[in-house]
Amino acid sequence: MIRTEATAAGRTAVLLAALLLLVAAPSADVSAERIKDIANFEGVRTNQVIGYGLVVGLDGSGDKGNATMKTIANMLQRMGMTVNPNDIKAKNTAAVMVTATLPPFPKPGARTDALVSTLGDAKTIQGGTLLLTPLKGPDGKVYAVAQGPVSIGGFAGGGGGTTIQKNHPTAGKVPEGVIIERNVDFSLGSNGEIKLFLHRPDFTTATEVARKINEVVRPDTASTIDPSALRLKVPPDYRGRIVEFITLVEGVEVTVDAVAKVVINERTGTVVIGERVRISPVAIAHGNLTIEIKTEFQVSQPPPFAGDRAETVVVPQKDVKVKEEKAALVEVSGVTLGEVVKALNALGVTPRDLVSILQALKASGALRAELEII
Repeated sequence: MIRTEATAAGRTAVLLAALLLLVAAPSADVSAERIKDIANFEGVRTNQVIGYGLVVGLDGSGDKGNATMKTIANMLQRMGMTVNPNDIKAKNTAAVMVTATLPPFPKPGARTDALVSTLGDAKTIQGGTLLLTPLKGPDGKVYAVAQGPVSIGGFAGGGGGTTIQKNHPTAGKVPEGVIIERNVDFSLGSNGEIKLFLHRPDFTTATEVARKINEVVRPDTASTIDPSALRLKVPPDYRGRIVEFITLVEGVEVTVDAVAKVVINERTGTVVIGERVRISPVAIAHGNLTIEIKTEFQVSQPPPFAGDRAETVVVPQKDVKVKEEKAALVEVSGVTLGEVVKALNALGVTPRDLVSILQALKASGALRAELEII
């Protein structure tokens, strides 16, 4: 028998809304997935770039620091104007960091989105325009440029101690504001071989992927390197047609093996139960303990003509109540996800209490799954 006691109702001041999320699964124990959805090929990757720029056109909500003023002076100097930074009193400009993620195989002239985030003390970049900003990679080379109107997807307004805000007004996006200027070097295989990387390393899944590729394409095409990587030999028929070979491999469906796991977020009370989770027969007694503390302040006044020493005092009246519900034994077991959900729902507990019950089940050995707390 496992007994769990709920925490006192008045012990926590603020609790986030609890959510019990149960992943519905089909009756079959295994599921087939395309290789395209569970892995990616060597060389097929995104690339991140970053740059420092200015957002102008703000309504007095820009930076007030000297660093931004010096940036404005440097920009004007490159345009042929000499300005003393101390003479610039601009509140309509904000210094920002501009980031972007270039897609795989980027081509000059292609466009993508830019993310703009304030660097100084600007209140909002609502209505601003990002000036031409070079975006560099880790090697210091410029791979793209960004420019355009900033969209923050919200607003901020008010004043005099009364303000209203929606979303985050100091960060925004420039849709299609990045123009790619340089090709990113990549290598799509070498010496007639290409590697395949699994998103989630697993010995069983890697072995199954290699077996299915050899079955669909030709024998000895795929071999496992480790639980996360496979080596593919490009068949002679596909030499010079590497894209067609990758297309063929991506469409192969394989059985993905999953680990029995329960994920718990104690901060929010979220519980996620995987389809392979099982519970051995066990009896659970669950009872709630509620402690209510109430304080009322009463005023005691002296009677008339009580003298100068008499005074009015405030007397606190405290009342403490303790209530403990009767615990009832409930048999819990399940060999399928549906049975597990039905058994846990029969307890009639809150998600936060369910977290304690699952931890106790794991400690007793009745929960046949990996318990991950985030």
